[in-house]
Amino acid sequence: MMRTQSASKTRAGSPHKRERILEAARTLFLTEGYERTSVDAISARAEVSKRTVYDYFGDKEAVFVAVVEAAKRTLMASVQAALDDELTEGRDLGAALLGFTRRVATDTFSSSSYVVLRKLLVTEAARFPLPGQPAGDTPETKIAERFATLTQVGLLEAPNALRAAEHFTALTFVLALDHLGQNSWRELGSDDLAEIDPILVDGVAAFLRAYGPLRRLP
Repeated sequence: MMRTQSASKTRAGSPHKRERILEAARTLFLTEGYERTSVDAISARAEVSKRTVYDYFGDKEAVFVAVVEAAKRTLMASVQAALDDELTEGRDLGAALLGFTRRVATDTFSSSSYVVLRKLLVTEAARFPLPGQPAGDTPETKIAERFATLTQVGLLEAPNALRAAEHFTALTFVLALDHLGQNSWRELGSDDLAEIDPILVDGVAAFLRAYGPLRRLP
């Protein structure tokens, strides 16, 4: 777990000031990278003293972890909201799954928080280990919970719900981001979302062929 002794001496302070520090750090980590971002630069951009940054977070590593954790919380909230709003009882499953993928793509891929999370995890994870997510705290596990329920009521055949969720995300979100390539490192606009929509449609169809209740194994 990445924490220094100084981190234990931090204080809660003003939520507004803390958010200003996180916003400044988020921008700098994204544009400059972890190594080239200094506490001096973070404090200057946030318009607070260097001492304030240390008081609130302890050190630069703790700021980085806080930025990543905040982005993860935003992602998880978006996924949960899409599940609750789109995968509703009585709705056609294909339409519901497609609505879910489109909602996540619109709310998440076009979000600066998601861009930050994805880029930082890829570019900085090799530099030092990040704390793991608690069990059940990933998009796939949230999707798996819903797939398990759909299996219980006979709408899916997914005895391993987590594996099914991993297949689902691979067929939809992962393929869509791979298609966009380097363009996926920025906030996506309406043209980007329109470009990946056929991938989402095909991905949902492929998933239902594999896990739908009427599937036939060769």
